[in-house]
Amino acid sequence: MIELQFLGATQTVTGSKFVLRTEDCCVLVDCGLFQGLKELRQRNWEPLPLSPDDLDAVILTHAHIDHTGYVPRLVRQGYEGLIFGSRATVDLCRLLLPDSAMLQEEDARHANRQGYSKHSPALPLYTVKDAKAALRLMKSVPYGTPVRLSSSLEFQFIPAGHILGSSFVSVTCRVNRRTEHRILFTGDLGRYNEPVLNDPTPAPDADYLIIESTYGDRLHSNEDPKARLEEIITATAGRGGQVIIPAFAIGRTQHLLYLLRELEAEGRIPILPVRVDSPMAVDATEKYLAHTEDHDLDMKALLAQGKNPFRTHDFQLCRSQRASQALLRDHRPMIIISASGMATGGRILHHLRARLPDERTTVIFVGFQAEGTRGRRLLEGESEIKIHGEMVPVRARIERIDSLSAHADQGEILRWLSTLRRPPRQTFIVHGEPQASRSLAGKIEGEMGWKVTIPSLGETVRLDG
Repeated sequence: MIELQFLGATQTVTGSKFVLRTEDCCVLVDCGLFQGLKELRQRNWEPLPLSPDDLDAVILTHAHIDHTGYVPRLVRQGYEGLIFGSRATVDLCRLLLPDSAMLQEEDARHANRQGYSKHSPALPLYTVKDAKAALRLMKSVPYGTPVRLSSSLEFQFIPAGHILGSSFVSVTCRVNRRTEHRILFTGDLGRYNEPVLNDPTPAPDADYLIIESTYGDRLHSNEDPKARLEEIITATAGRGGQVIIPAFAIGRTQHLLYLLRELEAEGRIPILPVRVDSPMAVDATEKYLAHTEDHDLDMKALLAQGKNPFRTHDFQLCRSQRASQALLRDHRPMIIISASGMATGGRILHHLRARLPDERTTVIFVGFQAEGTRGRRLLEGESEIKIHGEMVPVRARIERIDSLSAHADQGEILRWLSTLRRPPRQTFIVHGEPQASRSLAGKIEGEMGWKVTIPSLGETVRLDG
């Protein structure tokens, strides 16, 4: 018996959770938070349709909160088993999960002080104490190392090229200890020919494939992201404004710093103060330097020459609240990179609240903006936006650079799928909004002739009969 149940990331891009059951083992692949629309976020408060005691292990594809952010909640509910991730994933979770808990605690306190929550008192989904308890259960596994969890199930991590430590999870299930079925979870699929990280690994053989579809209905712009950054930064500095970039602390921030360093070295942008205002991004950047197993050849060459690939001329990492508050009082032209990438919380909200009314400001979005997030609403042209219970007028210029996304687009997904030596028996499309998932399904069915399913929330399928 092999069953797969979809508890998240079905026709939406967040909340990744997939339960895989065999005769003697039950694992949860990814354990993410729902983000974006209120109706999605409310799912985080609903109990899972299984007891934490039923789970033998949790396996994480990578560290982003929509894949890991429910872990402390699961532990709070009584889960005591191991939580597996690649070396870098576990390292990054040590930053991400306490930070996520801290933000939730801060948001709850702020809501209680300002009185804008409908709940009295407003409570966090979980606490820093819960996050630390979860971290004690984590076990890191090198790429390519098989881990046997029972007589019927073993898995290994394979580099996915999305962020540091991101992995495909290749699971081998045995029925009656004889017949093998291989199930491959992509997590989030990375891109080709990007700086810092290696390209996605060619796909291993799989009988069943669970693949993301974040950008399944579109192709990224073929514009040069460096040329676009050059254009925006130069124009904004010329009118005396600041460039504000909401960016995920892990992945996008490091990619941006790498490009900004190159642009400065090539003399294509003015020398401006570059400030990274996110304690987690500060620590994550150090992790990006340390985990050489994920570096591409150019990254390795720069480090071998003794160069820091992420350091510009006037560069500062802002860890403390005092340093962050000082930025709000500094009106010089500069570049500020801060989390969160969808402007759902964190220090970026203070910068947006202060700078959105200034028409000299430019806000650049460099990653996917889920439906219902502030980032999505700003891109859709809203003239005012609520931040900390206050309506803030939007006079700043709002830009996006899609070519900086860390997610494979439709063409790159199909390119990666073509590396499979034989078609899977069944392909399940997840982690995408409905149109994106349907579009990718049509492409795979029409061009490759594969059998494709878009599962619904809570759906369970039998994989061995």
